[in-house]
Amino acid sequence: MGQRLVTGIIAGAGFIGLLIAGGWYYSVLLLLLALIGYWEFARLNKQSWKRIDVLLGFVAVTLISLPQLPFEWEMPASTTVIWLLMLVLLCGTVFTKNRINLEHAGVMLLGAVYVGLGFHYMAITRELPHGIFWSALTFACIWASDAGAYFVGKAIGKTKLWPSISPNKTIEGAFGGLAVAIITALVFAYFRPEWLAYGQALFIGLTAAVAGQLGDLVQSAYKRFRNIKDSGQLLPGHGGVLDRTDSWLIVFPLVHMLGLLL
Repeated sequence: MGQRLVTGIIAGAGFIGLLIAGGWYYSVLLLLLALIGYWEFARLNKQSWKRIDVLLGFVAVTLISLPQLPFEWEMPASTTVIWLLMLVLLCGTVFTKNRINLEHAGVMLLGAVYVGLGFHYMAITRELPHGIFWSALTFACIWASDAGAYFVGKAIGKTKLWPSISPNKTIEGAFGGLAVAIITALVFAYFRPEWLAYGQALFIGLTAAVAGQLGDLVQSAYKRFRNIKDSGQLLPGHGGVLDRTDSWLIVFPLVHMLGLLL
């Protein structure tokens, strides 16, 4: 517990500091996390980073996750990068005579989209007008949902939410996380009503809680399928990047696609 707490404080302080700094400081941090997350995803699927399809995935994740390129180079659209990666991977099954097969291609494409788009939307949230506010709001709702689910579940949780996937989660904890996330969003609206209406805040809190808990369950199901405990060991006591960002990767794209920010 002590190691977990120290790691959390140090990593959290560094992350928040770079979020506040913004610009390339924050974008490069997110890119590094995305690349590590993609490497963890490849390793979970027993794919060597030396294989050409995995290396192409790293290139795709870089192009997808960055909000812009340096030196005013033109940034290709995410859909363009995803389609080109798909094309190259499918052609790779032909040119390698199925040493890279359809399963490899599908898994690595899925990983590039899952990780790359998740971090992409984190980056562009910071680029919005009042980007610190919108980023802090979304992260706060995710973390509030996690904390609420944990403490309410510990206190009164009796009914298992999905025992075959995550045996410690309870329905009472899930509703507790939902309530705390909504309250957190409403507090943001109270302090900045000119930027965030109460109705909008309610939907952001609701989305962050439901999608965040779903993202956590997705990662739990995937790790259980692969029979592993953690995606990596980057953060002592916390696991890997995917362990820590599973909720983020789902929530940030979704709040944008639903038009809930701004």
